[in-house]
Amino acid sequence: MSDVENGTKGNTGDFNFPKSSSSNSNTNTNTPRNKKKRVRPLNPSNDGGAKIIIALLAGAGAAFLLSLLLLMSRLESQEFENGLLNSNVGGAQGVDDTLYEEQQEMGGVLPLPNGAWRKQHDLMQQQQKGQQQIATERQSKLLEKIKGFKDSNMDKMNKFNKLFGANPLDPVMKDAHKELDRMQGVLEGKQKNDKPMKKLDLHEQLADAVHKKEEEKKKQKAARKKELGIVDHVALTQGDKVAAISDEDAPHLQPHFPPLPPHTMSVELFGEKIITDTLSHNKPTMAGIIAILQRFLQNLHQFLKDHRDSKAPTVINEYFALVTKYLVPLEEAYRDKPVFPIREDGSIFMSLGAYRDHLLGETLRQAFKNAASPDKLFVGAVVQNCFGIDVTCRTGVEVKGQDEHGRPITKISDREPDVNGIEQFCDDPEYTKYCDSGQIRALYVNETESNGPTTARYFASKLWGGETYFLQADAHLRFAPEWDRLYTEEAKAAKSYPKAVLSAYPPGFSEGDPPYKGGTVGTRLCTCAFSTSDVEHHIIRINTGGTCGENANAPTQIAYIAAGFFFARAEFLTDVPFDPFLPWCFMGEEIALSLRAWTNGWDIYAPRKNLIAHQYRPGRMGLPKFWENTGRVFGRPGPGFNTQLQSISLKRVKYMVGYKDTTKEALEDLGHSVVLTDFQHYGPGETRTMDEFLEHVNIDIEKEQCGNIKWCNKCLMD
Repeated sequence: MSDVENGTKGNTGDFNFPKSSSSNSNTNTNTPRNKKKRVRPLNPSNDGGAKIIIALLAGAGAAFLLSLLLLMSRLESQEFENGLLNSNVGGAQGVDDTLYEEQQEMGGVLPLPNGAWRKQHDLMQQQQKGQQQIATERQSKLLEKIKGFKDSNMDKMNKFNKLFGANPLDPVMKDAHKELDRMQGVLEGKQKNDKPMKKLDLHEQLADAVHKKEEEKKKQKAARKKELGIVDHVALTQGDKVAAISDEDAPHLQPHFPPLPPHTMSVELFGEKIITDTLSHNKPTMAGIIAILQRFLQNLHQFLKDHRDSKAPTVINEYFALVTKYLVPLEEAYRDKPVFPIREDGSIFMSLGAYRDHLLGETLRQAFKNAASPDKLFVGAVVQNCFGIDVTCRTGVEVKGQDEHGRPITKISDREPDVNGIEQFCDDPEYTKYCDSGQIRALYVNETESNGPTTARYFASKLWGGETYFLQADAHLRFAPEWDRLYTEEAKAAKSYPKAVLSAYPPGFSEGDPPYKGGTVGTRLCTCAFSTSDVEHHIIRINTGGTCGENANAPTQIAYIAAGFFFARAEFLTDVPFDPFLPWCFMGEEIALSLRAWTNGWDIYAPRKNLIAHQYRPGRMGLPKFWENTGRVFGRPGPGFNTQLQSISLKRVKYMVGYKDTTKEALEDLGHSVVLTDFQHYGPGETRTMDEFLEHVNIDIEKEQCGNIKWCNKCLMD
């Protein structure tokens, strides 16, 4: 299967996007017509010389024919000898038969499953018989050719003997007989030195072939890793020095999956075994996690092609089935426990979901430049870009002016492929060492497979590798000096630590502003409202409230978590795992995150000082939005179809909060019960109840009203 079909190059025209004008195309060129050469006739008076020339030409043609036959025979013989090694026999056993067959249809080279061993045994026998039959047929044909040649040209050969004193075809005939003897040896099971070949059992032959194939694959992978600059033992940077780190200290770094180039497939580098090792708990690795996510994205690409004309309910139903098949096995393997042991070294993992973000590279530079301990900072970035692979990238909706009635004139234009912020960062000599050390992990998602921030944040959370703290943020930020140390100290100052979450809406900045210094009073998320927008389907939106002044002795609690910034210990990921069943959603993630965290025993705090700033992006900037991509992918331009999809996905959140029109019975009547798939794992926790949460934040779900939260606005709860 081609790269286009298996999804490694997602936006390649499969969704009827306009073709890129910069893409290369093959063109046919005409060659000049050859002129017919005139041949001068032989002089009749020179008959003896002419006969010699004709005889020489005939002999040369016969020698060429015989050499060609010998070459064909030799190639066939070599194919016979190498037949076992040329067959796709896969690798080690242990993969489920069904998965094996499905992946084989995709063209993958996978380990050989137990159930397929007998099939392979029978196939080997058929191949062996077939190769022997081919060799026998070739041998007979060659003998006939030689015999016919000798009988029909004996007179000419005798004349040659008289002319040259020896038969010029003797060397050719001698080589032909040697070739026949060698082929006979192959058929009789002998080697060139006439020593009997070892008669192997078919199982032994297959095992030997597998071993040789695996060795060849290892060599190819080693060459590929060398090309990409991958090292077997990754090191962490400490200032300008590099300190070795063992597998035991950082299992997620072995083997190191490189952040560049984009679309490098983890399975191609390290083999399918990294997936089975990760799912079986044998040896979970970051490379294995990335391989699982990439396999899902490959199948998502095909899914989107197949359902381009489907209605919204069908798309949602089939998408949930896809998640269940390819992502839920990872969820089940590490339910209620971390994938990697949490290291108590003060390290921080920063989760970044970047949708066609031109500031990603600068955000990374700012984060490392201003960190007190950059050697302890790890980043997991989900880069959702238009890479310009055989399609023309598009802007978002740009405001180009006003019409005569004062209404905005908007336009969507062609544009160059997006800048890869990971590449910008890693190519900067000042920061390259962080990419080489494994502190930057990247998952690349073609724009066509992007379906909103909730999915991107799920992917990014899976790139966590055992770090002490978890920070979720957007990819267009600036950082105050020593932000990492100050946030760590602020979290520890909270009364509920270690089950404390810091969160706020950061202050804004413009790209021309001076370096960010931080220090302003942190915002408090203390209010909410039920949206009246038809697009948002009455979902609860959170907002800011009062302030506590600048001299508070410790952080105090707030009501809600902002998805664009929160900081907590990494145990948060085990207690409140990110939900893979919220595709095409833009609203609703914050109320769901807040409810789930609080009912799982986590208290939410506002940091007393702001240490990061966020670029708030007005529509007039013309930046692309994921819902515009959704419209193009499904052939329905505009946000309308994404709104239909979101209206179904959001019912999962509304059911969680307890909306009166989104009960289990109501969902069944509407045919949307699929949104409750695996809900028990991503709903309210068991430490505190949902009703207690609604009372805690003063939400009347029956009347769809948000009341005043006095304790939050007055900073009364520590």
